[in-house]
Amino acid sequence: MTNINDLIERILSVETKGFLKIIGDAADAAGERVFLVGGTVRDLFLEKENADIDVAVEGDAIKFSGKINKKIPGKLTVYKKFGTATLLVKGSETLSGRLFPDDKVRIDLAGTRKERYASPAAMPEVRPGTIREDLARRDFTVNAIAVSMNAADRGNVLDLFDGAEDIKNGRIRALHDKSFFDDPTRIFRAARFEGRLLSFRIEERTEALIRQAILAGMLARTERRRIREELGLIAKENSAKTILSRLHELGAGAYLSAGLTDPLPDKLEG
Repeated sequence: MTNINDLIERILSVETKGFLKIIGDAADAAGERVFLVGGTVRDLFLEKENADIDVAVEGDAIKFSGKINKKIPGKLTVYKKFGTATLLVKGSETLSGRLFPDDKVRIDLAGTRKERYASPAAMPEVRPGTIREDLARRDFTVNAIAVSMNAADRGNVLDLFDGAEDIKNGRIRALHDKSFFDDPTRIFRAARFEGRLLSFRIEERTEALIRQAILAGMLARTERRRIREELGLIAKENSAKTILSRLHELGAGAYLSAGLTDPLPDKLEG
C-alpha cells in the first residue's frame, strides 16, 4: 500500500502537520478512524498545500469536532442536518510563499456516508457508511482518495478508483457511467475543475457521459437552486469565463440561465 508521509512532511506547513497529528491522536483516543479526503489529498498529490483541510470520520463527526475544538482553538460551526462541522482556525504560517486566505485555516469534518439515488437528478438518500462507501459516492476519481491519519497506518493511501494515476496524467474522470444521471450538477463541477486545474482535461469517456446526460434532459430535471449554487462557485474562479465557455461547448449553454429568476453573477455576464 502506498504511503505518503514523506510527501506530507515535505509539502505541508508545520502548523498544518500539527493539526493533522492532533486530529489523528484524538481519533486514536476515541477509537475512531479518520482520513484526509477530497481536495486536500488531491492537492497533496499535486505537491501544493490547501488552506482547507477535509476530514472524513468513520463515526460521529459532530461529536468528534467538539473534541478537536478543545485541542485546536477556533470558531466551530455545526451542521446537525448534514452531520458535519467546520472549524475555522487563525493561521500564522505562510503557505507556498503566501499567507493563508484571510489568515484562516478551515477544517471541515464529515461523517463517512453512503448514498442512494431513487431517481435520476433527485437528491440522494444518505445514510452512515464506511470510508470505502464514502469514496464510492464522490464525483471524480481525483477527489476519491483517502489518507489515514491514525497512528497505526498514518499516511497510508486508500485509492479504490486509481485517482492518483488520473492526477498524474491530468484526467478528470467520473467514477461510473451513471454519475451525471445521478447528480447532473457534476457537469458544472467537471468544467470548473478543468478550468481551475489548467493541466487537467475531462477524460474522453467522461465527456461522452456528460453529453449523454445533457441530451437526456438531466439538467432540465435539476433544481434551479442547485444550478445557481454551481454558477456561484464558478463565478469565484479566476477562469470563470473559460469555464462558462466550456459548458456551452459541452451542450449545457441552454441551462445556464433558463428558469433562473435572479440575474447571473456579474462575473458570468457577457
